[in-house]
Amino acid sequence: MQAFVAQIDRELVFAQVLIRRVEPGHELRHVADRDHVAKALRELRLSDLRQLARFTASGAFRPLKAAPSLPAGWWLRVKDDAELDAALNQLYPGTIADWFAAQSPSPPVTNYREFSNRQTGMYRVTTMIDDAQAAQVARACCRKRFCLKRRIWTVNGLAAETVEEKSLIPCLEPCAVLLEFARKALRMEQEQKLKLELSPSEAVTLAMALRTALAHPDTTLREADFNAPGNPRRIQLLLEKIQPLAAAGEVSAEE
Repeated sequence: MQAFVAQIDRELVFAQVLIRRVEPGHELRHVADRDHVAKALRELRLSDLRQLARFTASGAFRPLKAAPSLPAGWWLRVKDDAELDAALNQLYPGTIADWFAAQSPSPPVTNYREFSNRQTGMYRVTTMIDDAQAAQVARACCRKRFCLKRRIWTVNGLAAETVEEKSLIPCLEPCAVLLEFARKALRMEQEQKLKLELSPSEAVTLAMALRTALAHPDTTLREADFNAPGNPRRIQLLLEKIQPLAAAGEVSAEE
C-alpha cells in the first residue's frame, strides 16, 4: 500500500475511481464525477462501498467487480492509507496486491495453456481449444467494454494489454468468467456447422449489425449468462470470427 500511495501525486485514476489527495487522507469518487462539486454527490461511508460495488446503476448484479459498470454519483473521504486500502479492496478486491506484484521484474503471470491444464471438473474441457481460439476468446471476453483489468497473462499469438488500453489494475491469470466463456465457446465450436455463403458486402453488413447490437445490449440479460444468444460477449466473439471477412469486404467495396 505504501508503494501504491507513493504513485499518487495530486490525483490518480484507478479503473473507474478517481483518488485525490486531501488533507488529511484522500477523497474517492467516480471518475465520471471528476468536475462535480461534492455537495452535488451522495456522501458515502466506508461501510457503504461493498453494497455500491455489488450492483449497476440499473440494479443488475455485478459478478465482475472490474467491469466498467460501477455506479456514479458519490464521494467518500478516507482519513489515512489504511482506510484507502480498505476502500479500494471493497471496490476492486485484491487489486492493490496484484498491482504491486505486477511491478516486479518478473511478475507472477501465467499462460492460458498452463492455467487451463491445471483445471479439473467442468473446466477441464477448456484445454481443448487451440491457441487461435483461445486468443479469440480472450479478445472477446476481456475487452474494455467488459472488463477494465489489463490482461498481462499470456495467450500464444496475442499481445498483453497495456495501462493505456485499460487501467492500472493488472490481471495475472484467467478469471472464472473467462473460463466459463471459454467452456461455452468450445461447446459452440463442437456443434454441427451450418453452411452460409456471404458476399463481401453482406459480411460488412453483418459486422455492422453486430456492432450495433453491442452498442445497445439487452440489459435484462445477466452478464455471465453465456447460454443467452444475445449475451454481449457471445456477440463480440462472433464479430471476432467474421471480422476478417468484413475487412475483406470493405477493401473490395473501396476497389
